[in-house]
Amino acid sequence: MTGVEAPQEEKRRIFADLTPLRTSADYRRLWFGNTVSWVGQGMTTLAISLQVYDITGSAFSVGLVGLFSLVPLVVFGLYGGAIADTVDRRTLGLVGATGAAVLSAALATAAFAGFHRVGFLYAIVALQAVCGALNAPARSAMIPRLLPPEQLRAANALNSMVMTFGTLVGPSLGGVVVGFAGYQTAYTIDALAFFASLYAMWRLPSMPPEHTGAKRASVLDGLRFLGTRPNLRATFVSDLFAMILAQPKALFPAVAVLWFGGDATTTGLLVAAPAFGALLGGVISGWQNRIRRHGQAILVSVAAWGLAIAAFGLSRNLWIGLLCLAVAGYADTSSMIFRNTMMQVAAPDEMRGRLQGVFIVVVAGGPRLGDFVAGSVADLTSPALAVTGGGLACVLGIGVFSLYARGFRRYDALDPKP
Repeated sequence: MTGVEAPQEEKRRIFADLTPLRTSADYRRLWFGNTVSWVGQGMTTLAISLQVYDITGSAFSVGLVGLFSLVPLVVFGLYGGAIADTVDRRTLGLVGATGAAVLSAALATAAFAGFHRVGFLYAIVALQAVCGALNAPARSAMIPRLLPPEQLRAANALNSMVMTFGTLVGPSLGGVVVGFAGYQTAYTIDALAFFASLYAMWRLPSMPPEHTGAKRASVLDGLRFLGTRPNLRATFVSDLFAMILAQPKALFPAVAVLWFGGDATTTGLLVAAPAFGALLGGVISGWQNRIRRHGQAILVSVAAWGLAIAAFGLSRNLWIGLLCLAVAGYADTSSMIFRNTMMQVAAPDEMRGRLQGVFIVVVAGGPRLGDFVAGSVADLTSPALAVTGGGLACVLGIGVFSLYARGFRRYDALDPKP
């Protein structure tokens, strides 16, 4: 190996593996289209919150935006997965993306027409969540049909970068666009951004699920399947330890003032730090190619999240606190990459949509339950005890669980067993 080749090989070991983008034109188009649409959705999410506050002047009304999004996402998440296991996933993805684009266009049309009604905005948010619940399971189930199994971990790392990039850039760009050009411009940009995703899906081949029996995919059958597959079930259980026991996001406004003597800007930094760490988790993910024990990697990642959150609870220096949160975000992305890879590789094709539906419900509902737990403990004791105690409880819980889940610890990516 020459001196020039050695650094290049080292980079491939450290940074994200771009092989899926190089080898599959279908995946490359889908990845780019999703990147553009995620940024657009981030813009619209912020614009709707700003518009609701502009109309009502009520923080409570803004909070209801999240509720109107959460309930349909949880309710339709499971059914979206079942539908994805029944119909052509390409068609379902097109329907979901088209519906989301039409809803963004409706927002833009209403804003141009001067139609400012909070009820209308809540209805659009709820319908957007329904479209997302239909689109996400189909999109996730497509990936194993586009790439060989050995490239799925790299693809999930690249997908994590898309979501985090959209979460970071979309709202920031949305605030600038709304400030300079109004809500109608932000909504119009989002509607146009969906064309990138629609074009990518339109170019995909037909992808009906590979049925092995029943013609109708049942949600209950999917849950029964998950109940008999300990390794796949463990991916959800392990994630719940982190989301429920060590979720400090609801306390950020309070700790920004009490611990760091800050304001809304400080709160924004606390919110952004885990997202920045998550983005790094995707960018610096090449080393994960050498890991075969994916279950063990998930357990270590969840424990690392808990330790980082506990350390954040002990910090009273803003920059140290931000570093702890960034480390937590990195660990969270590492866990997500391995969890998604296990679901895509170990689960049969006819169950992938329903498992992704369960994943949506867990990811959407878990953090909200974690917010409730953190807020309740903080009110009964103190924010410091809620954050540090929650982080340590996460570490203890995942440690005990690892003793029970011996098969999960031994899970081998080269011999995947659900």
